Amino acid sequence: MIRLSVNINKVATLRNARGGNVPDVVRFALDCERFGAEGITVHPRPDERHIRYEDVRDLKKVLRTEFNIEGYPTESFMKLVCEVKPHQVTLVPDPPGVLTSNAGWDTKKEASFLKSIISTLHAEGIRSSLFVGADEEMVNAAAACGSRRIELYTEPYASAFPNTPADAIRPFVKAAQIAGELGLEVNAGHDLNLHNLAFFAQTVPGLCEVSIGHALISDALYLGIENTIQIYLAKLHQS
Repeated sequence: MIRLSVNINKVATLRNARGGNVPDVVRFALDCERFGAEGITVHPRPDERHIRYEDVRDLKKVLRTEFNIEGYPTESFMKLVCEVKPHQVTLVPDPPGVLTSNAGWDTKKEASFLKSIISTLHAEGIRSSLFVGADEEMVNAAAACGSRRIELYTEPYASAFPNTPADAIRPFVKAAQIAGELGLEVNAGHDLNLHNLAFFAQTVPGLCEVSIGHALISDALYLGIENTIQIYLAKLHQS
């Protein structure tokens, strides 16, 4: 079964826009779990413009499902995740000021750096995942870095899907097949939504987990969070 991890960054963005604690990020995460989400994802950035480091600590105390922390491995980020010890850390190559993740790692060029970071995570008992594009060389190099999983950056798929679904999915199927041959597990995320998720989940082999935030939280404004999570789960498990 493919797991749905809800990225709650946008909930924290809304809270931070006004100050105070409305909406309550921790309560929202617990409600997501209660409504069927199989994981919670956060991406704390250095400026804490949405998820704050203290949110991460508070969430760790109460979450019952898988906790996935995304981020660029700065010294402060690594200190945080080694303290909190989530189930998974997804390493992304975001520069500090970027609006949202917009590319995967060059796992060949950054191999030495990534090997060191991944070794630290594994020593702390944390599963590693590398955010990569659907590129054979990058997948091969991710395995050589020692990562346990990759997360496929799916924005190119989402952009091409409305016009040419078969062409859009092809490189992701190939990347997932290669990952499986190398012993890597496969996650996916970025711009997956109610229109393109079912086809992706049905077609990409060995998919373990999808992480969805912006689209899911936006849908919840119209449909309610409980209903939205159930619809996403149905799309994931549609045969």
